[in-house]
Amino acid sequence: MTASIRPFEIAVPQSVLDDLKERLARTRWPDQIEDAGWDYGTDLGYLQALCAYWQDGYDWRKQEAALNAWPQFTTEIDGQNLHFIHARSKHEDALPLVITHGWPGSIVEFQKILPMLTDPEAHGGRAADAFHVVAPSMPGYGFSGPTKDRGWDPQRIAEAEIVLMERLGYERYVAQGGDWGAIVTVQIGRLDPEHCRGIHLNMIMALPPEKGVELDPVEQERLAYANDFQAEGTGYQAIQGTKPQTLAYGLTDSPSGLAGWIVEKFRAWGDTHGDIESVFTKDELLTNIMVYWVTGTIRSSTRLYYEMRKSGRAGFTQGRVEVPTGCASFPKELYNAPREWAERHYNVTHYERFDVGGHFAALEQPELLAADMRKFFRTVRSS
Repeated sequence: MTASIRPFEIAVPQSVLDDLKERLARTRWPDQIEDAGWDYGTDLGYLQALCAYWQDGYDWRKQEAALNAWPQFTTEIDGQNLHFIHARSKHEDALPLVITHGWPGSIVEFQKILPMLTDPEAHGGRAADAFHVVAPSMPGYGFSGPTKDRGWDPQRIAEAEIVLMERLGYERYVAQGGDWGAIVTVQIGRLDPEHCRGIHLNMIMALPPEKGVELDPVEQERLAYANDFQAEGTGYQAIQGTKPQTLAYGLTDSPSGLAGWIVEKFRAWGDTHGDIESVFTKDELLTNIMVYWVTGTIRSSTRLYYEMRKSGRAGFTQGRVEVPTGCASFPKELYNAPREWAERHYNVTHYERFDVGGHFAALEQPELLAADMRKFFRTVRSS
């Protein structure tokens, strides 16, 4: 390991935690129309209960220790600090994998799936399925800290992750991602086919063909879900893609405001059927929110939407991606291109549809996602 890679341990100062509790205690709550529920956004009663637990029951130090159980490091690439988990398997010949999160997620999403990938024998797999996992905090997110200049769009993030894999000595690797992580992963496959031998996506982005193709009932249902999301659920994209700085003042200053902004997405985007804690525990929700709060990165994280809007560099719109591509379609994902659409943009060699699961697949359905990754990446391990 080179000298430019430094060991890292999460150690949030107690003063930050004390300040958080004081801010939660001083929350100035808005009113809410009687029986509004979640119709207008995050439900007041739910958020008040979550923040009460955050203030008096939640144990950050316990969650911090759990995160620190994974080896972590930082390095500087393209003038930006980059934090990452580097979880090597006990099997030296394991396949290197870079797995990338999205917004409003973080490395917290991967806590369940990491052991399934690094130690597959203990989780229904085979030793031959093992991975050495590199899980970066995207530039501008979490413990990578805020980005310092303009232009950190998905292509630039992919370029940084390609450098990271090279710096770690991985001449041959694979990549996986969902949400922004899927777009970054597509860029990795497009930019580095010499070293990246395959990509796996759990958000499948593709443009529709000019001439319509016949879709089966499941494909029609999932496209209808995506259309509903575009019509009713993308207000946050318009704000974050145009005025992220204006939004940041409230979310950086108010922990309850930050929680309200993020929790709504977990309820709506997960396969929750309206009951957020049927899928995510309070501790999981709050630990993910804490990563944004203690690092002060909500501003730079949302700025990714602005940078993408300015550059338009989405990977799949910049030419066909020729590396083998595996797709995992979960029913409550925000966008699932049908296989025939995806094949126009990617060298699709694997496409699996699941009956449960949503946008945060690694956190919601880690067993299904891990098994699908093993199955697909077996096809490229010897390449």
